[in-house]
Amino acid sequence: MPKATVCHVYLSSETPRIEFYLGNYSMPKDVMFALKETAYIGGNTNTGKAILHTVRNFFNPDYGVRRGHPRIIVAFVDGWPSDNLEDAAVMARESGVNVFVVTVAKPIPEEMALVRDQDFMKKAVCKDNGFFTMTMPSWFSTNKFVKPLAQKVCSVDQLLCSKTCYNSVNLGFLIDGSSSVGDTNFRLVLNLLMAIARNFDISEIGSRVGAVQFTYDQRLEFGFNENTRKDDALRAIQNIPYMSGGTATGDAITYTVENLFQPRTVGIGKKFLIIITDGQSYDDVRGPAIAAQREGITVYSVGVAWAPMEDLRAMASEPKDTHTFFTREFTGLEQLELPIHCNTYTQPFP
Repeated sequence: MPKATVCHVYLSSETPRIEFYLGNYSMPKDVMFALKETAYIGGNTNTGKAILHTVRNFFNPDYGVRRGHPRIIVAFVDGWPSDNLEDAAVMARESGVNVFVVTVAKPIPEEMALVRDQDFMKKAVCKDNGFFTMTMPSWFSTNKFVKPLAQKVCSVDQLLCSKTCYNSVNLGFLIDGSSSVGDTNFRLVLNLLMAIARNFDISEIGSRVGAVQFTYDQRLEFGFNENTRKDDALRAIQNIPYMSGGTATGDAITYTVENLFQPRTVGIGKKFLIIITDGQSYDDVRGPAIAAQREGITVYSVGVAWAPMEDLRAMASEPKDTHTFFTREFTGLEQLELPIHCNTYTQPFP
């Protein structure tokens, strides 16, 4: 079991009750015994409160969570929840947690008026695509649902909330607008950024995109809260006007951390900064890049033409080889979209 699945159990009623943590048991027989010893507590079905409690308190190394492994909650709901699940579901998605909801014994027609939100299953799960929900007619028929549920939970490729693109990622672009780029090549840069952004689930509860352009000066093109629909975000990138000027990348990184990645506009999801430049900076880039990474920002550097590899690697997060990209010509930028996308897409949650 240490190399396979670890689990914890909570009971949701008026107040969630911890039964055991992820790291308490490493053998299947011990988990089975602990489950059999779990006592019924009764009360209301505060599933939202229980999911929030689990997301906030369990998925960290202190309680046995393993880095790079999918985080999963399977919530069994008898009838319907008596509290709001939507806020809990948003936090779970933003934290990279895959929420499955299994309902047992749907409410009878006379009870439907008491259901707080009849679409609670759609709002509670990782993604409303049918994969993360299951309905059982009664507790007496659970055996035949065990295998299908286990197959879903073990289908790693379909656990969308483990994949960065489906979560509340804060994706920042830092764009070189210096004179050496030129207007035509600047459009090719924007095409790459649109291609990258198109892969993310940009929405009010999904990913957010922001952009800064720099020369010797810096200009905030748009912040994370300004374009919360994918079409709007792509249009905003496409309409960025070219500045022209010198190249001070270090100052631009500092400006971006202070003005784009502001705590009040950044969600709890991962923070990415993709820097695109075509030349050597006139200032230091290493110090500002390290400072950005200390703020929890994963930095990708994309160099074109005369951009020195030394600067690109100095700016990039570890491991340098997977966070540094280079092409000799601006026309080669489109070939970088897939490797950049694949790297950000598979970034594990901490």
